[in-house]
This record gives sequence, C-alpha cells and structure tokens, in this order.
Amino acid sequence: MTSPGTYHLPKRTSADGPYDLAITPESAGWAYSGLRILTLGPGEEHVLSAGENEFLVLPLNGGCTVAVDGRRFELGGRTDVFSAVTDFAYPPRESQAVISGADGGTYALPSARTEQGGHSARYGRKEDVPVELRGAGACSRQVDTYCLPGTIDTEQLLVCEVLTPGGNWCLPPRERSRAWERGYGTDERPIEVLAEIRSGDTVLIPHGRHGPSIAAPGHDLHHLDVMAGPGPDRAWLICDDPGHGWVRDTRASQDVDDRLPFGEHR
Repeated sequence: MTSPGTYHLPKRTSADGPYDLAITPESAGWAYSGLRILTLGPGEEHVLSAGENEFLVLPLNGGCTVAVDGRRFELGGRTDVFSAVTDFAYPPRESQAVISGADGGTYALPSARTEQGGHSARYGRKEDVPVELRGAGACSRQVDTYCLPGTIDTEQLLVCEVLTPGGNWCLPPRERSRAWERGYGTDERPIEVLAEIRSGDTVLIPHGRHGPSIAAPGHDLHHLDVMAGPGPDRAWLICDDPGHGWVRDTRASQDVDDRLPFGEHR
C-alpha cells in the first residue's frame, strides 16, 4: 500500500525514463491499474512493451501512428483535451507497440494488469466515443467514456475523462488542470487527501470515498480516470457516501450548465 503523504504526485515527480509520469501497480501499492504519460517530439518514436498489461494509446494533444501486432493505426488525435474527443488504439497484453508522431504530441497510456489476453489490437473511432452530460447546475460536467462496459471490450481496463467548467464541482479525478481534490477512506481503512492540484499532477485513490474535486473559477478542469480490477463483469462499481447522496435529488430542479459540452460537441 502506498504510504501516507504520497497520494498527491505533483507534475514530473513520478517521471521515469521517457515518461513524464509512470504509475505502475507496484509503485501505487495496488494490484491492477497504471498510467504513463508520453511526450514525443516531431519525428520521434517510442516502443511500448505491454508485458502483463493491456493499454490504451490516448492522445491528449497531437496525433500519432501506432504499429502493433502487424497492424498500423493512424490516430488523428486532437488539439487539446477541451477541443474534442479523440480516436485511440488498444495494444493488448504481451504486444509491442511502436508509437510515432510526425508532428509530436502528448499521449496518455492507461493500463491494467491482466492474467490472460483475449483481445486483439484494435482502433477506436472518436465517432464511437459516448459523450455524456452528467449532473446539473454547479455539479454539471462532461464525461467521455472511452473504455467502459458497453463501449469497448477489454480484459480489466476502465478509462474515461471528465471535463468540468470552471467554478463547478465534480467527481474525483486522476490527472487534471488547476483544482482542489479530496479523497478519504473509512474508519477501518483511513486515507486523507486534500490538495491543490495543478496541470500534470496525479492523485492516487487506493480505496474509500473519492471527491469532491473542485474546478477553480476561471480554470476549466480535465481529469482522466483509470481503474481496473478482477472479476468477469468488468463493472465500474461506485456508490455515494450516504451522508452526501441527497445532493443527487436536488438536480431535478436545475439545468445542465450551458457551457457544456466543450469543443466540437457544442
């Protein structure tokens, strides 16, 4: 288990080799999920050896080519995370993917440790990524569901990104722009996170309650959620803190924030 005080990882404090960020199950103190952030300059390439993990190649800015298992995927990518959803690639367990960017870019590489690989390398079209508006009023946010049950089949990996207009509150993030983040455990398994989060930071939530995260006024918020775990259902298991579940009942009388959706979906 990650020791107290290491749940908030400021930008580049967890860099490793070619990666701006490298979180593995071992470094996080849990069993399954991981996240790497890769930046490539124009014409550069990187070889990603999946080993026991399945991955997504998810452009944060820029596009790239992903060559894996004899296939070649051209990812158009995007200008930035607020401009559009993106297409992506799925390198499976035990594969070797070559990521190259003619113009360069930054790419999220979320991963999950798996015991077996039953899926082949594939391409995810941005047109097939569900974009959902959730919440209402000051809790309005946009959720881009890249890799959840019902969108793309994987062994264990669960990935979505959440976009929150400045001044709003949202569910807990992993990587984000300027915001405040809280995470807390239970009486039996206590953890406590309360930190100001800036662009490029990462927060580890090993268990317990997630949130709230708060987008500072004037600073729209993006965070990438990465989860994984055992079991054949590959379910996104969440439940409200009983002390705060009543907030959901207040949304029926409020409209979704009219700043949503972002980018090309407006």
